[in-house]
Amino acid sequence: MFKKILVPTDGSELAAQAALRAVTLAKMSGASLMVLYVQGVYPYTGLGDGTAFGMQAYVTAGLAQGQQAIERIASAAKAEGVVIEQLVIENDQVANGIVEAAQTAGADLIAMGSHGRSGLAKLMLGSVAAKVLALSPVPVLIFK
Repeated sequence: MFKKILVPTDGSELAAQAALRAVTLAKMSGASLMVLYVQGVYPYTGLGDGTAFGMQAYVTAGLAQGQQAIERIASAAKAEGVVIEQLVIENDQVANGIVEAAQTAGADLIAMGSHGRSGLAKLMLGSVAAKVLALSPVPVLIFK
């Protein structure tokens, strides 16, 4: 069925629940998982000399959050005997980062959570899941 499933996470509870479902899917299909965290690019680059400290703090905090999110999923995968790879990348467009990582890794499925926004918030902010669905050349499974 599937050989490699890419599971992006943002550290949220919804993403963690989706990842746990992806672990079950991977176990059933004999697939490996690649858990991905996309670190956003520091939003204040070029606004003065005082931003170096802020940028370092932003990157450090983001990487710590990403590693914590990945470790939670990795523990669940290992407990189920699912082979797991971990990847943290930087991209200012999260959806593009997810799709590019899936292509580079040779994933044959992206399994992710929707963020659950609805109404005006979804209209104004958009949805990473919807963008991944639109951009991805590989199948996308969205857990709600």
